Amino acid sequence: MMISLNDYLYSGDTVLKILKKYTRDLKISAEENQNEVDRIHAMFLKRTSDLLEHNDFLTAQSQKIREFYKYMAKEYASLSFTFKGRIKSLIRAETKFNGYIVEYIYDYYTEHGAYPPLEELKKKLDGFRDLIAYRIVISMPKCHISDDQEREKEEIRNLYAIANVMKDFLEERGFRAEPAFGVKESNSPLLKDAVRPYYRDYICHAKRDGYRSLHITFFDESAKCYMEMQLRTKEMDDIAEIGPANHLGYEKKQESERARRDRIPEGENIYFDEAYERVRKLQELELAKVDVNMFSAVNNSLMNDGCGLYRGRLILPYEHLSRFQNDLID
Repeated sequence: MMISLNDYLYSGDTVLKILKKYTRDLKISAEENQNEVDRIHAMFLKRTSDLLEHNDFLTAQSQKIREFYKYMAKEYASLSFTFKGRIKSLIRAETKFNGYIVEYIYDYYTEHGAYPPLEELKKKLDGFRDLIAYRIVISMPKCHISDDQEREKEEIRNLYAIANVMKDFLEERGFRAEPAFGVKESNSPLLKDAVRPYYRDYICHAKRDGYRSLHITFFDESAKCYMEMQLRTKEMDDIAEIGPANHLGYEKKQESERARRDRIPEGENIYFDEAYERVRKLQELELAKVDVNMFSAVNNSLMNDGCGLYRGRLILPYEHLSRFQNDLID
């Protein structure tokens, strides 16, 4: 019988306890059924719990990133910007892992008319590098540039300028930039050739839902873990957080999921079937009925998440408000 995260969300346990129980049981099930994907799944959950349980390194990590914040405050005095950090929430991490299986098998089947070899699927599942992510959001206040189009151009110019210096800055402080291997490679003339291979450029390659951002992955040599840095303008961040990239519409999502299920007959690929079912159960989860320590919800929109179950756990809030805000009235 397949086990899922939903089975553990009604006992009043802490998120860490839930993760440990789910990981343990998934590992046992993987051994009993010789399920290689569940073995990888259990290792993925173990990495997630390690981040939550042994997070002293985050203090040292955030201090190094704070150095870049101080650099930006000096070099870009006219910009407003925020630095935010988070550990991906348990529900989001679980949804992403299983959703990736569904998407990869579906796309492979659509293209080849056959299911991907197990070794290929296992390789793809080794690519999760954003359990820890930091986001830099910049904005040029209207008091500096009143014209909307000119202001947007200046924000994007600054965004790429920041991207050009960030790689070397962080590498000097113990981080190692990971090549993007051509994924969403930038064609912007604003990005220097020396750093181009490391960025996934969702500004040049905007998603259909309007999502735009610059992404780069680093390996933290001292903490021995990966982290992702995201660079956005305020408008890009709004689209991602409160716009169409975050609110695609329940019916459209359901239609897309049903199309994948209809295309791949149930019972033909156990890895697809189990991942699809886990995603479906999480999508239909009624958060108000969940009983997890430090979490409560009135409905699926109104919640108080003090444990990182549904929303990412914040680890780095820095903000810089532009100087000279009062130019127009001083």
